[in-house]
Parts: sequence; C-alpha cells; structure tokens
Amino acid sequence: MIISASRRTDIPAFYAQWFMNRIDAGFCTVPNPFNPTQVAVLSLRPEDVDAIVFWTRNPRPLLPHLPELDPRGFRYYFQFTLMDNPRLLDPKTPPVDVSIKTFRELAERLGPERVIWRYDPIVLSEATDTVFHRARFAAIAAQLRGYTVRSVISMVDLYRKATRRLQALSAQGITVAQDAGSWPGFEDFIRALVGEAADNGIELTSCAEELDLAPHGVRPGQCVDGELIRRLFGLDLKLKKDPGQRAACGCVVSRDIGMYDS
Repeated sequence: MIISASRRTDIPAFYAQWFMNRIDAGFCTVPNPFNPTQVAVLSLRPEDVDAIVFWTRNPRPLLPHLPELDPRGFRYYFQFTLMDNPRLLDPKTPPVDVSIKTFRELAERLGPERVIWRYDPIVLSEATDTVFHRARFAAIAAQLRGYTVRSVISMVDLYRKATRRLQALSAQGITVAQDAGSWPGFEDFIRALVGEAADNGIELTSCAEELDLAPHGVRPGQCVDGELIRRLFGLDLKLKKDPGQRAACGCVVSRDIGMYDS
C-alpha cells in the first residue's frame, strides 16, 4: 500500500505531530471525502506501507521527525511545491529564500531523486504572465541545481475552491486566464521552462495536465510514481493507474490520509 500524505491538505506543514502520533499508533482513520459517515481504518505499520508520498509547501515541521521514520523502515519521498508568487496568491507560504533553504536541507538528507520540485499550479494573469513565471522559474531552478532531478508543472484548474480565490483576485483588478493554452506565446513559454530546467540538470514533467505539452518537451508525469518507487526502494510492486483521480492523472493507486478544508 502506498500512502499519500496528502493531496487534500498539507500534512508536513500543519499536522506533522499528528502524523507522528498516528505512526506511533500504527494506524489512522480517514473519512470518505464524499460521505464523512464512512470511515476507513488504514494501517501505518512499516510492514504494511510500501512507500509514503508527502505533498507540501513547507516540510520544515516534519524535518525533525524524519530520523524517527528511517530506523523503522519507512520509505518515502517528497512532492515539494516551491514558487515565488505574489503574496496575494500564496499568503501562507514561506518566503522563497526560506523554502529554498528547506528544500536544500531535505535534499541533502534524502538525495535529489527523493525531493521533487513542483512549480504548480501556474496562474497566468496580468500580474503573473509568462515573463514573470519564466524569470521566477529560472531563478529557482538555478538555486536547486544539484538538489533535484525533476520538476512538475501544471496550469491552474479552475475548480470550485480555486475559482473562489481567483474571484477575489478579480475583485482587485487581476484577471486570470481561463484557457492558459491560448495565452500569447504560451508554447514558447513552455519550451523556455524546459530549457531552463535542462540547463540545471532537471527534467520537466506535467501533472494531470489536459493540455498536450509533450511536443514542447514536457512528458506527462506521475506524482505517485510506481516506477520511481521501484527504482528508489527496490520494490517489485504490481501497480495500476488510480481510477479515483482525474483522467489526465498518471498516478498509481494510493490511499490518501488527509482531509479537505483542514
């Protein structure tokens, strides 16, 4: 079983102690996000967990606990979102220089393959256009050279929660592109990101992206990546695509232990 911690909420940033308490207990309970009266009990014993995928914008609260995970035999890697958006877009994210320092510390401990840099979701607007994102991406990529080998991008999906946030931006005079692919110079922008990544030894992949970026050098990726888990940890797992995710998502089956809106 692969544990996802978590697509639904940032467990490393906000619930690191809860996570460690559940590790000590050997299990956690997870309500069904569509029917909270249905509660699953998931084992968190090392012998039952093939790997853990951490999703976070700030893993620092979890860092002191990693020495407790390693001797118990837990295998894990991180999906680390690191951008340099205006505070209007990311009001609760640590400053970019702090995040880069944390990223490097984590990669020095785990190795560059186990810390994946997410530059997503990309919001294209008058305030954050392709020139803005290319400059920020290039600056971060240079700082992460040698500390990661993969970056993940995606364009913002205008789902309900994101739409509320973007409406708040609109009220402040910032209009977000509804169709990123039609933004002027979009294809050149993607190719530029591929080049900036490659110059720093980083492969660029996409996450659940409906736009076809492959002709521009971005292959569809897997965030919960069965092949990466095999390679990193020497596991021979029979894994299939997760039917519970979006059609464009390439992730293999996992069990998510987070809760939305928490």
